[in-house]
Amino acid sequence: MRSFQSLYEQAARKKGGENLLESLLPSPLSSSELAKIPDDRWLAMMSRCIFQAGFSWKVIEKKWPQFEEVFGGFQPRRWKFMSDDDFDALIKETRIVRHATKIVAVRDNATFLCDLAEAHGSAAQYFADWPTEKYVELLITLKKRGARLGGTSAQYFLRFMGKDAFIMSADVTTALIREGVIISEAKSQRDLRTVQNAFNEWHLESQRPYSHISKVLAFTVGT
Repeated sequence: MRSFQSLYEQAARKKGGENLLESLLPSPLSSSELAKIPDDRWLAMMSRCIFQAGFSWKVIEKKWPQFEEVFGGFQPRRWKFMSDDDFDALIKETRIVRHATKIVAVRDNATFLCDLAEAHGSAAQYFADWPTEKYVELLITLKKRGARLGGTSAQYFLRFMGKDAFIMSADVTTALIREGVIISEAKSQRDLRTVQNAFNEWHLESQRPYSHISKVLAFTVGT
């Protein structure tokens, strides 16, 4: 695979120069900043990414204030105990997208976050402390212990919360295949760990956040 510098130069050419490229790169939060985010915001973003999956993001964005209202701010301890009556009311609620398994995922992920809070003081602290050089292990954990957090849902969730994270988008996958890191879409744990090793190498070379490396890879492919 090529050096990060070579990839960066290619992305800069496609984007019209380094200044413009730099303006398009995300700014991940520090561990201390992540740790201060209330756990209800982690459940809210988890749920938002799950409802967005396979659906129109614009529709979910427009309806999200109503989701927040219906779910009362997504307090994990409240929704850990979602009752049958709660579910029956939610599945009839016209202010949200009435998708049964995604509604149930709110309960299951609330339970997951409560478990993390009990073990680590807060779910936020757990995510804040997770080392980025082992990011794919966090993805594997989210898929195993969370609900409907496979694929890119967990990746977008972490990026949107401000965690330094790479996203295996179509463009990033194309770039990784082109660079010889993988030969097809990374679905197995082995492939994900191979991708992690490549990102770790680019990070050591560039000292850039992993989210920057991810974006630069995408920009070498997309417009």
